[in-house]
Amino acid sequence: MQKISIFIISLFALGLFKISAQVNYTTSVGLGIDFGTGVSLVGPSAKYFFKPNQAAQAEVVFGSGITGVTLLYQYHGSIASTNGLRWFAGAGPSFTFIGGGTTFSARPNVGLDYKIETIPLNFSFDWRPDFLISDAGGFQAARFGIGMRYVID
Repeated sequence: MQKISIFIISLFALGLFKISAQVNYTTSVGLGIDFGTGVSLVGPSAKYFFKPNQAAQAEVVFGSGITGVTLLYQYHGSIASTNGLRWFAGAGPSFTFIGGGTTFSARPNVGLDYKIETIPLNFSFDWRPDFLISDAGGFQAARFGIGMRYVID
């Protein structure tokens, strides 16, 4: 984790990332996929920018008798010399309903968000490890997310 932090700080220092993000959409809805260690989950996904560089993402995903609800706050920044491509980092809670029980997790996430300029489509990919807080605890590092969404505005 310390190596990742040093890498990101180095990129900022070299000026490869711009801190201010140019928002090219406000609301998008579509499909979210949560995959990696364990079962893959698929379901509706929505993203809403409430400030130019701050968004909320919500997903309700299903698979193998599991229902997951994840709410993420994301801070977005531009990547120099790219159109429509931004990095993001954030965190949020996740609730998993399985076998009559419920678990609670904390989910940090870091990834890339791309809005195609000529058509109303948005794609994202992120790393979202899972820190299980309820029950006996636990950690799954190999969890990822893919979003494919239609841009409303």
